[in-house]
Amino acid sequence: MVTSPPVYLTARRYPRVCLPVGMFVAWYGGGQHEVSRVGTLGMGGVFIFAPKPPEVGTSIRLAFEVPGGEVQAEAIVRSAKSGEGMGVEFQKLGYRDRMLLQQLIKRLLQ
Repeated sequence: MVTSPPVYLTARRYPRVCLPVGMFVAWYGGGQHEVSRVGTLGMGGVFIFAPKPPEVGTSIRLAFEVPGGEVQAEAIVRSAKSGEGMGVEFQKLGYRDRMLLQQLIKRLLQ
């Protein structure tokens, strides 16, 4: 039996999807360069598990693999909690990156 990942419908602009344990994101910003596990993903941003996240307001660059290619984005840290991770909002997402992300989310929501 195939189960769909949970979807969070809150007062957000875009739905978020919990991702399988195996998805990782490379990110750098705030003097750090890390590879971390992704918790949730949406068209507006992503939650990244990071033991020492940068401060809220820090600009970061992200790169992660999805079916069809690599998504690269610029984002800003909107929430951060030491020992847990950070919620980041996409600031710049190219057309191709946005299309790849939309395809992934659409597939995960089915």
